[in-house]
Amino acid sequence: MTSHTIIFTPAGLKATAQDGETVYEVGLRRGVDIQSICGGKGLCKRCQIEVDTGKHAKFKMDVDESHYSKLSPTEKKAIHDGELPIGRRLSCRTKIYGDLVVNIPADSQERETSIQKKSTTFDTELNPAVRLYMVKLPVPTLEDNPCDDEALIEALQSEHGLTVGSTHAVLIKLQEILRQHERSVIAVVRDGSTIIDVWPPSSGDLFGAAIDIGSTSVALYMFNLTTGKLVYEKAAMNPQIRFGEDLMSRVSYIMMNKGGDEKLTEAIHTQIREMLAGAVKALDIRVDQLLDVICVGNPIMHHLFIGANPVNLGVAPFTLAVKDWIDIPATRLNLGLAEAAQVSLFPLIGGHVGADTSAAYLTQIERMKGRSVLLVDIGTNAEIVLSHNGKVAAASSPTGPALEGAEISSGVRATLGAIERVRIDPVTKDAKVKIIGHDEWIADTDCSLEGRNVVGICGSGIFEVMVEMANAGLLDQSGLFKPEAAPHRFTQDGNVWTYLLVDQPGNPIIVKQTDVRSVQLAKAALYAGAQLLAETLGCEQFDEVLLAGAFGTHLDSKYVAEIGIVPMASAEIISSVGNAAGMGAAMALVNTKDREAIIAAIKEVEKIETALEPKFQDYFVGSMKFPTAAAASGDTGRRRRRTRPTKPQ
Repeated sequence: MTSHTIIFTPAGLKATAQDGETVYEVGLRRGVDIQSICGGKGLCKRCQIEVDTGKHAKFKMDVDESHYSKLSPTEKKAIHDGELPIGRRLSCRTKIYGDLVVNIPADSQERETSIQKKSTTFDTELNPAVRLYMVKLPVPTLEDNPCDDEALIEALQSEHGLTVGSTHAVLIKLQEILRQHERSVIAVVRDGSTIIDVWPPSSGDLFGAAIDIGSTSVALYMFNLTTGKLVYEKAAMNPQIRFGEDLMSRVSYIMMNKGGDEKLTEAIHTQIREMLAGAVKALDIRVDQLLDVICVGNPIMHHLFIGANPVNLGVAPFTLAVKDWIDIPATRLNLGLAEAAQVSLFPLIGGHVGADTSAAYLTQIERMKGRSVLLVDIGTNAEIVLSHNGKVAAASSPTGPALEGAEISSGVRATLGAIERVRIDPVTKDAKVKIIGHDEWIADTDCSLEGRNVVGICGSGIFEVMVEMANAGLLDQSGLFKPEAAPHRFTQDGNVWTYLLVDQPGNPIIVKQTDVRSVQLAKAALYAGAQLLAETLGCEQFDEVLLAGAFGTHLDSKYVAEIGIVPMASAEIISSVGNAAGMGAAMALVNTKDREAIIAAIKEVEKIETALEPKFQDYFVGSMKFPTAAAASGDTGRRRRRTRPTKPQ
């Protein structure tokens, strides 16, 4: 029977399907997180999916409608009854006849993805761009009868020292508010110069949103701009993942599919629109109280959000459509905001060093001044900023998605059941793990897996399993497995050795030799980028290494040091600063002086293009080793032959 390859996003899981099987059957067998309370009978309508047609360069697939069945009678009725949105399918009624890329929407997932982009505290004064001013206008007379617009402008000048103009939206609302509220009105003023709206008295506070648009996830932070307090936060997966795990895959999708850029832009707009609507509902406020939004993201996320085609960022010389701070009227973006709202984006540093790095740098400027400090945001593209001797330089390194779980045999996103901590006994070579959602250690050797579903290995677990294998003598410095050290844990699949991390019935969690290679390439890219920056600025030792981003928050500094991903970095000088990109956006939202500060600071940052630096490759090759592993016996730079270990009797 003909077999087909199925990619399930956002988890990035890969499965093999037989001709005519349903997506639900294949997903159930692979352990894909998808709801169903009817057991795939088409009754509950919860197992909804989205099939992404088009050319997917990342997965080497060309998906068209002939690869899956047409709408079934059950689905047609569900669409008619409003139970199934147009564009979605029921996985239990969708049969497979070719390779597919299948997205599981958030509302169809049984387990909630563990997206850790929690806010952290920051110190800044309250000085938002939009402010509220209450005034009471004099009652006009025949002798003194200025128009209401003039009276409001004069009152703001005399009572608050503002020199302002007004907009059309103000003119058409002002008189009715004054008539109904005894000439009292709240003026909503942006930048101390423009009245953008008018409200009746006692209309509530003003709110703003800071949004970090990551390639993997999106984080929203809502602030009360009257008090400066964080009042709501929410994180969600970036739906663009289904078009490609990493950034270049998404660019490739756009290049190979007409209108691909519009699909990716609409996907992120829809996600943010839903998140903003959810915040407004949760806070029980009006949408016109949310008037200031600041977004950050890497260059490709930035360009797709504003509707600019990012294809030029995929090829040298990586030319940006726009680099500076940009303000966009909300009406130009499909985010469901009020007419008076404005969306702003941080400045970019360069073609692959984005607004998210600028925002992270804003949160650490004072800490980095006059010191040698390396700021690193580890993601599918690591972005690095180094301060030394009063100078600042930035670069990006193509780490790829391996460190976040993609392209790893048992790799998954950070979700409930994902392995986040690993320990390997140096004597028995057996492992124990901790998974998200459970506090205790789990070992398959003592039958403690009962009642716990281990779904795979997430980013922090990948760091730890590599170091633990090196420390336990299961791989050498070059990254080659040593199967003779643990014959009961190693097997061979063709020419590829596999280490059994967790012997879970039905879904064993494994590490392949090819996984080690993927991690080596990722860590070497980051190491080389950091080394290049250090050499450029003449830095011979870091005072601190700061890990930014959700991923960096969960890394143990011991394992960051021992895996050899950052040069000159011991565990003692490595620390996490949380989601600095999101908090930088929040600082600029709350205080316009911080906006001015980062705009000025970015102009002084030297951008280093790693692709143009000959030494990058030298540093890259030299940093592939695992420092804590034993050197290969008789290592002459040639690959050793392996003999298959004898299985225990």
